[in-house]
Amino acid sequence: MSFSFQVEATCGAARAGRFITSHGEVRTPVFMPVGTVASVKGVPQDVLDELDVQILLNNTYHLYLRPGVETVRQLGGVQKFMGWHKPILTDSGGFQVFSLSDLRKLTEDGVQFRSHIDGSLHFFSPETSLAAEIGLGANIVMAFDECTEFPATYERAQKSMEMTARWALRSKAYFEAHKHEVPWFEEKTRQLGSEQTQALFGIVQGGMYPDLRRESAVRTVGIDFPGYAIGGLSVGEPREKTWEIVNATIPLLPADKPRYVMGVGTPEEIVEYVRLGVDMMDCVMPTRAARHGLLFTSEGKLNIKNARFARDENPIDPKCRCKVCARYSRAYLRHLYSSQEVLAQVLNTVHNLAHYLDIMRRVRETIISGEFAGARSAGLG
Repeated sequence: MSFSFQVEATCGAARAGRFITSHGEVRTPVFMPVGTVASVKGVPQDVLDELDVQILLNNTYHLYLRPGVETVRQLGGVQKFMGWHKPILTDSGGFQVFSLSDLRKLTEDGVQFRSHIDGSLHFFSPETSLAAEIGLGANIVMAFDECTEFPATYERAQKSMEMTARWALRSKAYFEAHKHEVPWFEEKTRQLGSEQTQALFGIVQGGMYPDLRRESAVRTVGIDFPGYAIGGLSVGEPREKTWEIVNATIPLLPADKPRYVMGVGTPEEIVEYVRLGVDMMDCVMPTRAARHGLLFTSEGKLNIKNARFARDENPIDPKCRCKVCARYSRAYLRHLYSSQEVLAQVLNTVHNLAHYLDIMRRVRETIISGEFAGARSAGLG
């Protein structure tokens, strides 16, 4: 198999490790920038390389609708399509279909939905979702799940969790039967002289009910995936509830496989999730906030739209080593944003990503050195 994971150091429950894919190695804990349509908004791939981004997240739902899976497949898979030589993870599209609640119809077979682009009718099932993910060719693909809304009754969350468990079985069965259809399969096999396939991760659901999360974790682990995700978070619940659910679920996931919490969080939160034993995270927050002028610094959030920065010659964050902080002042960045220059969003995004990635690097270093457990006041978040 092309996917393997190893824990190299621990500090309390926190872990530093690495996993191997056919497109390279990823050091954990890792934050994955979100490149929804095979693009991190406003940031070209060479800049992502300079930032030492290790792995990107792409969105199956969006790429399925445009440019289409077959187009990406014929062009050699999503890496070749977007000019990215490192690993990629694709979600299953379950969360995006969930967000189209007014445009979807859910059955045991799958979900019928209308495109947000043109209103055309489509259908995702565990099988068709995996067919799309295999066709796109990402290194890590996610089982098709149903994301439970918040708030949801216990009965609703239970039915959703049980359907996700049944869909996980169908996802794995389809994946095992078709995993050699990845666009780069033959080429990578020739190059490396061994069998190269994607890795399929299972997803734990269960709403905001710890007992349902426990049942989902047990059932999902029983199916035996090479990695496990906690989904259904950041759907409107209080942050305290998110933390509670992650804290209750992580100990139930295998220690020898990567643990992925989907769609979280702020700089402070990602440090705390690592503290619980999380290995992988993604979130649109650093890129989305940047487009609205919200910047993350070692001293907290900074709103570059504020008039007090109009003549401020300082960088965004004097402690930051990114190329934006090395070159541009707060005054200039505020001017760009006030002038509605596209460059403002680009530079803000580069800084925010650099901030998140630097946090993950320092977290990993302190885990390996054994200092992470006492590093709460070291400015990691």
